[in-house]
Amino acid sequence: MNVDVGKEVAAMKRMTVNELRAKYAEVFGEETPGRHKLWLMRRIAWRMQAVAEGGLSERARRRAAELANDADLRTTVPKASKPTPASAERTSTGAISLAADNRLPMPGQEITREYKGQKFIVRVLQQGFEFEGEVYKSLSAVAKAITGTHCNGYLFFRLNKEGGAK
Repeated sequence: MNVDVGKEVAAMKRMTVNELRAKYAEVFGEETPGRHKLWLMRRIAWRMQAVAEGGLSERARRRAAELANDADLRTTVPKASKPTPASAERTSTGAISLAADNRLPMPGQEITREYKGQKFIVRVLQQGFEFEGEVYKSLSAVAKAITGTHCNGYLFFRLNKEGGAK
């Protein structure tokens, strides 16, 4: 197969995804579920180049086989360890309550933010946030009420991962 891979790649840039899938089936002899245009172009170009230039050398094939044989690959799933009587005594079951986002102060506390010369105060509730007598589900909703545009509430109120202001 005498193919100018450069010309083929240039032609593939103008093809649709469905045309590339058909080209893939022609080059590889099987269909692909892939629909990513760049991936299809690269795979087809790789295959055409391998066919035109003979693919990997025998030395490269042997080396790849050696590397594959030396790889420490797990072929079975690890066995689950059985609990010992001592670990069963230490195990307790029960319901746990997950803590709220650690960036937020505890319910009842307030978050303040100065924005465009005004000071805004938001009270943290058990379920939501209170701002100017209205309850919001998220800090982003409060930030939108203040700014008029959507923005990340944690960033707007400058809350870092430890729960305090930056």
